[in-house]
Amino acid sequence: MSLTHLNARGEAHMVDVGDKPETHREASASGVIHMQHATLALLADGGLPKGDVLATARIAGIQAAKRTHELIPLCHALPLSKVSVAFELDEANACVRVTASCRLTGRTGVEMEALTAVSVACLTLYDMCKAVDKDMEIGEIHLDAKSGGRSGDYRRDMGLGEAPIVTGEGEAGEVTLGARCGLDEPCVLVKCLAELRERLGVGEVSVPFESLERADVGGLKAALKAMDPRFAGLEEGRVLCAVNQVMAGNATPLTAQDEVAFFPPVTGG
Repeated sequence: MSLTHLNARGEAHMVDVGDKPETHREASASGVIHMQHATLALLADGGLPKGDVLATARIAGIQAAKRTHELIPLCHALPLSKVSVAFELDEANACVRVTASCRLTGRTGVEMEALTAVSVACLTLYDMCKAVDKDMEIGEIHLDAKSGGRSGDYRRDMGLGEAPIVTGEGEAGEVTLGARCGLDEPCVLVKCLAELRERLGVGEVSVPFESLERADVGGLKAALKAMDPRFAGLEEGRVLCAVNQVMAGNATPLTAQDEVAFFPPVTGG
């Protein structure tokens, strides 16, 4: 194995990607910031002195992804087509779980952009909360998945190769993450966040796009309920929905590769 960022003399240089074909590329990363229970409660209630913490951290993560080439010396400036940053407030473990995904059609991957988005979002959370809690700790930042390019697909703890679209049962009956949406089998990535995840026992699943009778959020809910009866809980109580981090309703149209999140208001959107 050779390091592409070193030339024949062992000097660092930017890799020339001009001759590579353009392909659809996507990467997702995640990290965690641990804090005191009281700090998390203030964050959830919007009681921190600097205002809307999650909205600020989300914008910071998106901006960081777009400017990764200014921070990491040998990264290329990339025309990202999508950057998303999401948060899950974990009350039991007193932490915020941060996830980011980046997408483009281009000649090089977006792993560093996803990792940078998570890192800066976590740092922004620290900055927004440090007035009440300086003992916060950032960690567990890693690449979760990538697709596209000559190196093929990667999924953490699974390595290269295919993963089944249909999800299995995780610990304590939780539905675990299926395959990330790919070009050969387009799908919609669904996330259940915060208290909803605990109540339904559902984390993340990938739903084949062709299984939707209607290409909208209502059709997705029907497909989810057909996949597992626990998803009937999406109709119970006040459950909000966002498509690619934009608030949505049952009539909101969907396309392959969309990311749909269901969550209670406590997640802060």
